[in-house]
Amino acid sequence: MAQNGSAESGEAAGALPRPVPLQDIAHTKIFINNEWRSSSTGKTFCTFNPATGASICRVEEGDKEDVDRAVEAARTAQQRGSLWRTMEASRRGRLLHRLADLMERDRLLLATLESLDTGKPFLQSFFIDLEGSIKTLRYYAGWADKIHGRSIPVDETLVCLTKHEPVGVCGAIIPWNFPLMMFVWKIAPALSCGNTVVIKPAEQTPLTALHVGSLIKEAEFPPGVVNIIPGFGPTAGAAIANHKDIDKVAFTGSTEVGQLIKEAAAKSNLKRVTLELGGKNPCIVFSDCDLQMAVEETQKGAFYNQGQCCTAASRVFVEESIYEEFVRRSIDHAKKIVIGDPLDPQTSHGPQIFGPVQCIFSFKDQQEAIDRANSSQYGLVSAVFTSSMDRALSVSAALETGTVWINCYNALHAQTPFGGYKMSGNGRELGEYALAEYSEVKTVTIKLRENM
Repeated sequence: MAQNGSAESGEAAGALPRPVPLQDIAHTKIFINNEWRSSSTGKTFCTFNPATGASICRVEEGDKEDVDRAVEAARTAQQRGSLWRTMEASRRGRLLHRLADLMERDRLLLATLESLDTGKPFLQSFFIDLEGSIKTLRYYAGWADKIHGRSIPVDETLVCLTKHEPVGVCGAIIPWNFPLMMFVWKIAPALSCGNTVVIKPAEQTPLTALHVGSLIKEAEFPPGVVNIIPGFGPTAGAAIANHKDIDKVAFTGSTEVGQLIKEAAAKSNLKRVTLELGGKNPCIVFSDCDLQMAVEETQKGAFYNQGQCCTAASRVFVEESIYEEFVRRSIDHAKKIVIGDPLDPQTSHGPQIFGPVQCIFSFKDQQEAIDRANSSQYGLVSAVFTSSMDRALSVSAALETGTVWINCYNALHAQTPFGGYKMSGNGRELGEYALAEYSEVKTVTIKLRENM
């Protein structure tokens, strides 16, 4: 996902950055209360380089007992009177800025770890994933001292106001396709609102999350504010979803697991849930569009990150009159994809097979295209390609998706909300809207002794 408008190619002026040679991975343990700990069970698991199949290192395997310890640390850090809870809001913002600074400092190392662990091209990790993560931290750093309530007129004998308070301990379970970016999407709004976090990175890709744990400690966040539990879904993930002392859980992943998490949340303590569950995302290409641009953007949507995107453009509907030419150009453009070593700057796609398949269909009229686009049970994103602003606005209004891109694709920004309709999930990430997912609104009404 090209967050913050970064170019997919990762090109920039000047010399291209290079991966950092890695001899040993520094951080492979569980991070609780600003301390590195071994697993309570003594178990470890291997994380692999998917481009080669080679083992990178072994990582401590968190389990229920480790989640319990992390929640206890997070609950202590969240208690009234604690350093974190009494901290001035602007200082929370400065801590988030400090974390962004440290990620800037370690950008080459983090991009290298991300590419080794995921198999994605290094330049995409450096220019897109790191750039988007750092901008997201800075965006929510700016919000920290601007989250406030309102004064509400009721009658002359009462004063009514609202306060925004943190939800409490927030659990997060993140996927393997954008490990670092998803880590930041979860922690940044949560910390901006004053919450504490227990987060489980995907077992396939834990390394950047753990390195950021070291930066969180270096930035001097209080102990217990962020806790990182590498482990597996059925054990550590299930413990987070079912935990009665976790007040909210955020998950990005499959619809099937999202349903399990929502069920566990309901049966445990009715904790809040936000879910981002992917989709079968439609693009509608009208005959009056810029054809070459539509070819390039829809193919970027289909193939970016080896097709391993919740936003992948898996259904492309093209108006009949330009269908044959669109297919021809799409074939020619796909031949330019360079598959190879993710650390090679010439590589555009790592050597993985996930599902980067572009399905191109024809349609006769606008209503047919809308009906077919909306026929899925999912509703995450969609795109419309046309030179008519009237058509763009009318079709975008009819599409049942949380995001509609007009003449572009994967245009994600820290300040714009992201989330889906229908089976694509609940709630919103990014932007001001995400703050509501991590805040409780309290109404305070005061009886005046004398009439005004």
